[in-house]
Amino acid sequence: PIGERQGIQGKKCGTIIVKAEELNNCRESVMMQFCGNKLDKKDFFGKSDPFLVFYRSNEDGTFTICHKTEVVKNTLNPVWQAFKIPVRALCNGDYDSISFVKSVLDVCFVPFATALIRLLPNASQVTLLSFLVDIEVTFLDYIKGGTQINFTVAIDFTASNGNPAQPTSLHYMSPYQLNAYAMALKAVGEIIQDYDSDKMFPALGFGAKLPPDGRVSHEFALNGNPQNPYCTGIDGVMEAYYQSLKSVQLYGPTNFSPVINHVARYAASVKDGSQYFVLLIITDGVISDMAQTKESIVNAASLPMSIIIVGVGPAEFDAMVELDGDEVRISSRGRFAERDIVQFVPFRDYIDRTGNHILSMARLAKDVLAEIPDQFLSYMRTRGIKPSPAPPPYSPPSQPIQTQI
Repeated sequence: PIGERQGIQGKKCGTIIVKAEELNNCRESVMMQFCGNKLDKKDFFGKSDPFLVFYRSNEDGTFTICHKTEVVKNTLNPVWQAFKIPVRALCNGDYDSISFVKSVLDVCFVPFATALIRLLPNASQVTLLSFLVDIEVTFLDYIKGGTQINFTVAIDFTASNGNPAQPTSLHYMSPYQLNAYAMALKAVGEIIQDYDSDKMFPALGFGAKLPPDGRVSHEFALNGNPQNPYCTGIDGVMEAYYQSLKSVQLYGPTNFSPVINHVARYAASVKDGSQYFVLLIITDGVISDMAQTKESIVNAASLPMSIIIVGVGPAEFDAMVELDGDEVRISSRGRFAERDIVQFVPFRDYIDRTGNHILSMARLAKDVLAEIPDQFLSYMRTRGIKPSPAPPPYSPPSQPIQTQI
């Protein structure tokens, strides 16, 4: 039986006291499952829908919610779904440390349509069915274990960017500063390249007429070699981008699906967690193949890949927000994406007003890369893929190696 206690804002509720050690870097989580027995029914006009609410007791006397169970059976004897709470969430302190040794979980049973239920001694009961401590793995655990990040760039060469020879063009190659495309590419690429061991990046373009026959392509290699579109490092990608501006004719329309499908073909061939693919699309305008792009993203959501879209210039990017899927999961023909894999940002929101391009690039990189680790982990977790053990650190031999000639 759960006893009564004067808990939150004068309401009566049961308590569970959890004691925790002070740790510098806690990555443990606790998986718990509870069931209720003989709960008091207070909803006279419908079924009783009891659920558990867990609060953390803060040092200042306030309470922070940690978890609320989902109602899975509308009876007075429910079995709630098992749930996981990081140990750090149960205790005061920041993300990496536990500074408060004792934490209080206030367990409240609340029907949706009524006030707080008063649990009757020796009648209403809550039983802890299981309690499991697990270790939370991180993005870096996989990288240390050998998972490779494959980075691909796709650049918009449509005519809406303006004539590259004119200073008003978004593709204008000024001898004094980088254009918006180059800044976005450099900002994101220079960080993500550190997670790619060979530093060889496929670089693609779309929406241009190609020499010598002027055919329109939405999936061409910036280095002019469709059999080997790889460039050496971000500097190699930048050089290929500048050379393409001199050889292709900006045209249109703005189609994303070909370059998404290009990366998805490679991602589909490696699903064991050894590789993960990140596609950076830099564009200036309204997307032309929205239906096809949504279909491509829904298909790609089940693959080890993420998509970053950076919008440059003054255009409206309402369609890009829909692709992002942060608020509403993207769907195509009635099928929803398995997970959110798209991150969109308009570059204009990150431009420093004082003209400090280095600061602008740093702000952009921070935000566009923020979701990649969580997207990466969501794929690995749903597939049950654990990180491989990190190789032992290199230690030089204690004795010099002698050779004879």
